[in-house]
Amino acid sequence: MSAFLIADIKVTNDRWVPGYAASVHDLVAKHGGKYLSRSGNVKTLEGQPLDTTLIAVMEFPSQAAAEAFVTDPDYAPFVAARQGGSESRFQLIDDTDLAGTIPYLRKG
Repeated sequence: MSAFLIADIKVTNDRWVPGYAASVHDLVAKHGGKYLSRSGNVKTLEGQPLDTTLIAVMEFPSQAAAEAFVTDPDYAPFVAARQGGSESRFQLIDDTDLAGTIPYLRKG
């Protein structure tokens, strides 16, 4: 079962961004993950816009793999840098359909 990690970030000090952007994708790959998007082109289509300046969507082979990435000791310095220069929210979702009406998704 795939799991998707969604990082919603408001950058408050961008000094951490170059090192993070250059290195963290290797840590994502180490845990079987890949970026589906890492973009600052955020446009709110419905509801009140958040102060988001960057959204990243990563796919992992499982929730355990995503959680292993987030808790990897090699990732810790990047987490500290990101948290020091942003307001961040990481959310993990699986590949299910809560309503169970989409045939190509597992019922959630």
